[in-house]
Amino acid sequence: MLQLILKYLSPKNFRNDTLSGLTVALALVPEAIAFAFVAKVDPIIGLYAAFMVSFIAALFSGRPGMISGATGALAVVMTSLVLEYGVNYLFAAVILMGIIQLLVSFFKLGKFARILPHPVMLGFVNGLAIIIFLAQIPQLQTHTPEGKWGWVTGDWLPTEAMVLMLGLIATTMFIIHFLPKFTKAVPSSLVAILFCTGLVYLLDLNVLTVKDMLAGGSLSAHFPTFSIPNIPFTFESLRIILPYAFILALIGLIESLMTLSLIDELTDTRGKNDRECMAQGTANVVTGFFGGMGGCAMVGQSMININSGGRGRWAGIVAGLALLSFILFASQWIEMIPLAALIAVMFMVVLGTFAWSSFRIIPKIPRTDAFVLILVSVVTVFTDLAMAVVTGIIVSALVFSWKKSQNISTKTFIDDKKAKHYELSGYIFFGSVRNFSDLFTVKADPSEVYIDFKDAKVLDHSGIEALNALTDRYLKRGKKLHLLHLSPDCRKLLKNAEAVIDVNIKEDPKYNIADDLLDS
Repeated sequence: MLQLILKYLSPKNFRNDTLSGLTVALALVPEAIAFAFVAKVDPIIGLYAAFMVSFIAALFSGRPGMISGATGALAVVMTSLVLEYGVNYLFAAVILMGIIQLLVSFFKLGKFARILPHPVMLGFVNGLAIIIFLAQIPQLQTHTPEGKWGWVTGDWLPTEAMVLMLGLIATTMFIIHFLPKFTKAVPSSLVAILFCTGLVYLLDLNVLTVKDMLAGGSLSAHFPTFSIPNIPFTFESLRIILPYAFILALIGLIESLMTLSLIDELTDTRGKNDRECMAQGTANVVTGFFGGMGGCAMVGQSMININSGGRGRWAGIVAGLALLSFILFASQWIEMIPLAALIAVMFMVVLGTFAWSSFRIIPKIPRTDAFVLILVSVVTVFTDLAMAVVTGIIVSALVFSWKKSQNISTKTFIDDKKAKHYELSGYIFFGSVRNFSDLFTVKADPSEVYIDFKDAKVLDHSGIEALNALTDRYLKRGKKLHLLHLSPDCRKLLKNAEAVIDVNIKEDPKYNIADDLLDS
């Protein structure tokens, strides 16, 4: 049994997963605290979420090697709920968020992540890279005004402190970049963090550390305990938390499934979307009951893990357990880590996350795809991931529909019996019905007309209505219309619609392929 468990958790690279998990845990600490500040909750609530979501999601994940935890995309949504109703309503919303995600898994809706166009994916990673970069800027300031873009007018560190901070950042980035060229025995990020921490304390340098981010001045805490959110169990409470829970669930799943796809590409493997939805939902339900702010997959930490050699579930489990150990037993050591080292790690993540190839391909891809790529990047930065992805999908779908609507045509000929034949090519749907109707010269056509659907398909109710209107136009002029080579799914679509409209189709015995079901 023990062998099976170990095989499930970490099949081949136990050592790399362990070291990578430790590196990720170090990076999770300041991120979790920062996101807690964004959500207006105590830092320990962010740390609890980082521990539990990382551990549980890794245990059940459909994408081994992916790291989950408290994220900024969710924290931004939580702020107004906490400020207006309090932290217990947040815990309740997180639990409901998890339940919604479990329902998505149960009904196997994760497959819809496959419809994400590639320009949306590129815009997603570019936007997130920019957000990760911007999230580090306040650490270079003595004061950052409230608001997402307050860093633009923030008060920068004094010159001496800024030079020292930038020097440590450059040193850390140098080690992370060049160490793998000499050895990959240990993660370069971990070595860089340890080296800079030692350097700061050996030289007694006056720099900002993790401790400086803590409101109470200490990271120590007890093990999270189970508790039911202290809110009234009424319809009014449900009305308050349901919109937040739905938005949180949507953002969490979108970010998780897109991160899953990104890791799939980097590792040339394939994760399981529905299982990942189940893992995220389980993690959030548990987190809500144990006083955490919830979370989802994290692109930055996942990139750190993958770049450090982490591939299995064990990396995420180690990250969660190590984070808990840091909180309980080693808080004084974590507090010593200079923020410059962690900022440098995140800057390297930005460089690795941003799709630099997008600059090269933008002039070579269709203008509409380039527009979607840039649009998703910008909307991600200015709003949130869910809005950006939904916007990208909608724009891509509209562009696709417009292009398909232009690709409908017909060839015509008159047979020996003076009957006219239309050989259609394309799709008949809401976007193409006008073009479809313009193909037919009803007034000039002979008394018998055949429409061949061998290379065409009716896709929706708008297409059925267009077909119905066309048959009416022919019948009003006393002309007979035959529909040929309708595919089985088209005939089923027409049959299912007969309660709504009446498609006037007469069977043609000679061809034995015209649809006569609607006249029975």
